[in-house]
Amino acid sequence: MKLLPGISQLRLRPLLVVGELLLIAALAYMASRNELLLILILPVGVGVVLTFLRWPALGLMAAMVAGIVVPFFGPSGLNATMILIALMLGLWLLDIMVRRGQTEFVPSRPLWSLLSILVVAAFSFGFGLLPWLTFAVHAPLGAQLGGLSIVVLSAGTFLLAAYQVHDLRWLSTITWVFLATGAFAVLLRSVLPAFGLPTRHLLPQVGTVFFIWLIAMAFSQAWLNTNLHRGWRLALGGLALVTVYVLFVLKFADKSGWLSVFACIGAIVVARSWRAALALVPMAGLSALFMWSRLVSSDEYSISTRFDAWAIMARIIQINPLWGLGFANYYWYTPLFPIRGYAVSFNSHNNYVDIVAQMGLVGLVCFLWFFWEVGWMGWTLRKQVPAGFEQAYTYGVLGGLAGTVVAGMLGDWIVPFFYNLGLTEFRSSMLGFLFFGGLVMIQQIELSGRK
Repeated sequence: MKLLPGISQLRLRPLLVVGELLLIAALAYMASRNELLLILILPVGVGVVLTFLRWPALGLMAAMVAGIVVPFFGPSGLNATMILIALMLGLWLLDIMVRRGQTEFVPSRPLWSLLSILVVAAFSFGFGLLPWLTFAVHAPLGAQLGGLSIVVLSAGTFLLAAYQVHDLRWLSTITWVFLATGAFAVLLRSVLPAFGLPTRHLLPQVGTVFFIWLIAMAFSQAWLNTNLHRGWRLALGGLALVTVYVLFVLKFADKSGWLSVFACIGAIVVARSWRAALALVPMAGLSALFMWSRLVSSDEYSISTRFDAWAIMARIIQINPLWGLGFANYYWYTPLFPIRGYAVSFNSHNNYVDIVAQMGLVGLVCFLWFFWEVGWMGWTLRKQVPAGFEQAYTYGVLGGLAGTVVAGMLGDWIVPFFYNLGLTEFRSSMLGFLFFGGLVMIQQIELSGRK
């Protein structure tokens, strides 16, 4: 066989080898260390992109795991989870353009409320560029874009899970990988340090939302997934029990953690069996009275200052109550409204107040609408899906939703505020939107099955 006139394949091979060696030598001599590193990394990056294009669920899984185990952060808390979600959204848009809009959007009611959040976020970002207070300093544009990016990427995570995870096997794999990685994180950050082993700093700190979804998925699968082997169900139950112990005993000072997790467990029990819920009412009532007295006695100053902060936030919100003041701006306005005599910047420590301040009452309505639609979808599906993973997952989402709603009252856990939990906490907050999106995928399976 002739590749070129007069040159056989046998003669060409040595020439190719010599040419490759000369090219490598030239690169080693002319390229800098960073350029050589880039050349080595480039094929890996191309391989990753092609893999995520072929199996988008792997990209979501990588973003989820990276948020738990990758301890490196960029400017302003930029992290691997945000970068991977942005990459996945870009690849999805590229795929849609290449296929010329052949992607189908399933009829899902949470989709419309989510799109309304994005529209309001765009309006509020524009309003945030206006000079609302004469003597106030605006948040830097980077901070405003950072706040907007958290909302956009949160919605993007939901859309990716709903429309790029194409079958139940991928969703179950994502769930099991999350539970395994979560158990590893609890072991290294909480259990082993309790025995004196210095493993706490091997993994980055995780937020309340991480614990909510770890409990929601572990407890629901342990209790309701009858298709699981008894040993795995006991292991998941043990994981849920250990996590509750970590939050309630080892981290009791972090009230948002164990209060949200108890709300999560209670919601799963109520949704599954009203009889079990009635049996728990007396114990829950007595526990609530006891814990409230402890909370008031130990955190009286914190509670009172939060009420003071919310009163000042109400005055700031009055400037533009419908559409808000834009992302991150109110933090720069608070020094004009002294709190207990101090002219300092502060945040509200309440996600719903944050949303109203940044996206107005319209934005808050859209978020509540979204939560309602997700909850109603889960409530409807819980009796329709078959027993096993799907049913347990559905109840887990209902519990996770309840825990998330409660957590929003205690901090900016749903959509982190740029100057408090910030971009860093997106590593945990994205989990809720991921599992909400998975519920849409299950709904689509049920709709197609009935057809």
